[in-house]
Amino acid sequence: MKYEKIKDYKDEEFRRLSGVKRSTFKKMIEILAEAERKKKIRGGSQMRYQWKKGY
Repeated sequence: MKYEKIKDYKDEEFRRLSGVKRSTFKKMIEILAEAERKKKIRGGSQMRYQWKKGY
């Protein structure tokens, strides 16, 4: 079930459907959003191979 569908439910229903309290869910979203920001900041190519002469 998508969050958009259950976000307006009462706390009891939200917990029953998602398996976690709404406050815990919000903390999870904050952690994931921070990880995504860090991931995007890093960006670009990570590894560049250098060709050695003589091969």
